[in-house]
Amino acid sequence: MQVPAPFEYERATSVDHAISLLERLGGTARLIAGGHSLLPMMKLRLANVDYLIDINDLHAELGYVEAGPDEVRIGALTRHRELLESPVLAAAFPIFADAERVIADPVVRNRGTLGGSLCQADPSEDLSAVCTTLDARCVIRGPGGAERVVSMEEFHVGPYETAVADDEILVEIRVPVRPGCGSAYAKVERRAGDWAVVSAGAAVWLDGGVIADARVGLAAVGPNTTGIPGISAALRGREPTEELYEQAGQIAAGSCDPVTDQRGSADYKRHLAAELTRRTLRRAVERARS
Repeated sequence: MQVPAPFEYERATSVDHAISLLERLGGTARLIAGGHSLLPMMKLRLANVDYLIDINDLHAELGYVEAGPDEVRIGALTRHRELLESPVLAAAFPIFADAERVIADPVVRNRGTLGGSLCQADPSEDLSAVCTTLDARCVIRGPGGAERVVSMEEFHVGPYETAVADDEILVEIRVPVRPGCGSAYAKVERRAGDWAVVSAGAAVWLDGGVIADARVGLAAVGPNTTGIPGISAALRGREPTEELYEQAGQIAAGSCDPVTDQRGSADYKRHLAAELTRRTLRRAVERARS
């Protein structure tokens, strides 16, 4: 039977308390909320920690979706189910519901959190691709209440590595709101709820029928969730057409760096990157127009 190595358990009562525990216990402490990634890794001894700090009691402080005039703010402890059912996100960013419908199963979605997904920094992570697509910013809080805001590109340092220091905690994700936006997400998986073979998110901002801006994020095709500036540059100022989607797909296939593994060959994954880019851009434009 697989069991974790021995560890001590602490339960945080506030964000500041959690940070003080991290500061006191050092790099051998880990936060746990849903635990659907961390606990299996502990059972396999891929993650060895001396202290687990339970932050589930902080949901009242960090579990929210709030709409402002220029951005939507999402607390890091917002559950997957809450993201799926949020009317604010359904109206502003339907890409969240697209992604949440294909994440794991109801058991995981009832407990797993947005912050946990981002901090896991798995290159195949769905919500990392969503936040990259939407040009989200991550708010990180440290000792003394000091906060810093970083982009998704800065947040993900490498596979399973983030910019969050040992005595810091991700507290909020901020997604900018701009007029004329449509967004969509698509994923190919071996079975329902599995990690992606390849997934793609697209967001398009229209102005008078012309693409004012566009972003595409890919997952499972490289060491990090990948944003593709070349697609943004190619689409800006142009009317959306099938030929333009085809060009974007070719850029996506050429910009990613997949590896051959049990989920498929590198060539197959590049094909999926191109096809899913076309599909999500087409759907995002349809939603922007409607």
